[in-house]
Amino acid sequence: MAIKLNPDKEVVAMIRDGLKKKNGYCPCRLEIIPENKCMCKEFRDQVADPDFEGFCHCQLYYKTKE
Repeated sequence: MAIKLNPDKEVVAMIRDGLKKKNGYCPCRLEIIPENKCMCKEFRDQVADPDFEGFCHCQLYYKTKE
């Protein structure tokens, strides 16, 4: 298993800018709650699933099954 940044540098820059503006909380979510702090709970749960491969909600990270 590996977690990598999205290969699209423009997406990464946009999401990182949003994270800075929201003090580390997912820029794609409205609620400022602990579950939405990057790396969000949704993606941490997906990472824990050995069968999951794909992007996090905001498309910053990608998990591979390698």
